Amino acid sequence: MDNKRNQQDHEDSPNPHLLPGLRVHDTADASISRRGFLGFTAASIFLAHADRKSSRSEPRNGIPYRTLGRSGEEVSLIGLGGYHLGKQADPQESIRIIRTGLDEGINFLDNCWDYNGGESEIRMGNALRDGYRQKAFLMSKIDGRTKAAAASQIGESLRRLQTDRIDLLQFHEVIRDTDPDRIFAEGGGMEAVLEAQKAGKIRYIGFTGHKSPDIHLKMLATASKHGFTFDAVQMPLNVMDAHFNSFEKKVLPVLLKNGIGVLGMKPIGDHFILESKTATPVECLHYAMNLPTSVVITGCDSLPILQQALQAARSFQPMNSSQVGALLAKTAKAAEAGQFELYKTSHQFDGTYANPQWLG
Repeated sequence: MDNKRNQQDHEDSPNPHLLPGLRVHDTADASISRRGFLGFTAASIFLAHADRKSSRSEPRNGIPYRTLGRSGEEVSLIGLGGYHLGKQADPQESIRIIRTGLDEGINFLDNCWDYNGGESEIRMGNALRDGYRQKAFLMSKIDGRTKAAAASQIGESLRRLQTDRIDLLQFHEVIRDTDPDRIFAEGGGMEAVLEAQKAGKIRYIGFTGHKSPDIHLKMLATASKHGFTFDAVQMPLNVMDAHFNSFEKKVLPVLLKNGIGVLGMKPIGDHFILESKTATPVECLHYAMNLPTSVVITGCDSLPILQQALQAARSFQPMNSSQVGALLAKTAKAAEAGQFELYKTSHQFDGTYANPQWLG
């Protein structure tokens, strides 16, 4: 399969340049020595091995399943990203992609209130008719930081998705240092989400972000200060994140320690990693699967790309430290400045930066 035509994990932009002056929090991540490789890969293997021993589930139609943190929910190792489903020219093809994924053994579906002006949720809602809702662990996201905005967006998502219950609702794009305090403030978005959970409209609560592991850590700390523990957290986990301002290094151990489900996204870096010519699509997917992720979410805008993701999941075998080390060695130089992780180093992936009104 042509490596250039592959999954993307979010929005393309006509201006793929680094954001001038954007601060990288951990400059030490920009370069890893040979000694660092060995220690880092050993730690990764240990974490992955420990997690798989405790959370492995029986495969379904050849697709591995894992446990979503302390929730006990069984979810497919591969998750179907929602953004590109709404970009597909033919809405019926989007429905075919979703239903084929569910029929082939995927159960984890990703979406968001703001994807393609709601079109992604509308198409997914149509796909989940005729008994397909029962096959899916349905996740969507909201942008609202205020109680009013969050409540309104939850209602819209439920209507578009044609369901009375979202299995996992997440705060989307926690990318600003101010986001945690806004969400947990009096009259903040968390109040609406907890009320929706109490009413049975949502089951589990999480958050996502792609900008900075330090902001993820602040969100987790702010939750803890308010006596709250998230059920799941979504973040970039890929062969380049391992080298640069790394969620894998900083956030992943905290999630595992607290029994929080790990949702890996951007395994191919929104296709940019492929442009570096350092790793194949399947290598990228297998690297993310080798981590103690509950789900690796990847965008599929066609049936051939879906089949590639399914095959990657079915062919996955745990990687040893030598295999991981070799892959990280190939990607180290290209990863140094974040040029292939533009979601960290630019604003082109920040929908709420371009549309601050979504925050409320």
